[in-house]
Amino acid sequence: MAKALLGYVGGSDPRLLAEMRRLQQRVQDLESELVRIQTENDALAAAASQHGGSLLESIDVPQAEPALT
Repeated sequence: MAKALLGYVGGSDPRLLAEMRRLQQRVQDLESELVRIQTENDALAAAASQHGGSLLESIDVPQAEPALT
């Protein structure tokens, strides 16, 4: 039993380490994407405010049709 406990506590599973590294990279990628989208959103908001809100009003949208159920 001591060998089983030592094996469990003593060494790290390489698969777990690889998964942890993969997840850490994914978190970094998502954080970078979030910063990029926030920057893009801020630029769009600034452009909309420069037009005095007329940017959305200038878009021609046809009358909405009811959804089929």
